[in-house]
Amino acid sequence: MFEHILIATDGSELADKAVDQGLTLAKALGAKATVVTVTESWDALSRAALARAQVRNPVAEYEQRMAAAANRILWSVGEKAKKLDVPYATVHLKDRHPAEGIIETAQARTCDLIVIASHGRRGLATLLIGSQANRVAALSPVPVLVCR
Repeated sequence: MFEHILIATDGSELADKAVDQGLTLAKALGAKATVVTVTESWDALSRAALARAQVRNPVAEYEQRMAAAANRILWSVGEKAKKLDVPYATVHLKDRHPAEGIIETAQARTCDLIVIASHGRRGLATLLIGSQANRVAALSPVPVLVCR
């Protein structure tokens, strides 16, 4: 059925549940998994805050912090995949909006399913906070499994 599953994570507790479900599904189907975490470009407010804090090289500082966070997230997922004996690859995609980066990675890696977590927000909360899972589900050319 599914041979290559893309699992999206931001390292949150909720995303960890989707990671567990995605890896369990990959194991059951004999599929391989690609795990992606996306780092957004930093916004003007973040840049201003770092400038006020007199950080010498704010771009390098930001990139180092994001790379370290991505490495921790992907290492943790890799350990889970190894325990389940699921073949996997990891991807840290930089400077993208999460939904677009997830879809881009799924297409580039020829994944046939995306697994992503959702908070299950509705109405005004979705409008104010946004939902990457909703965007992925709406824009993805491949099926999306949303875990709550």
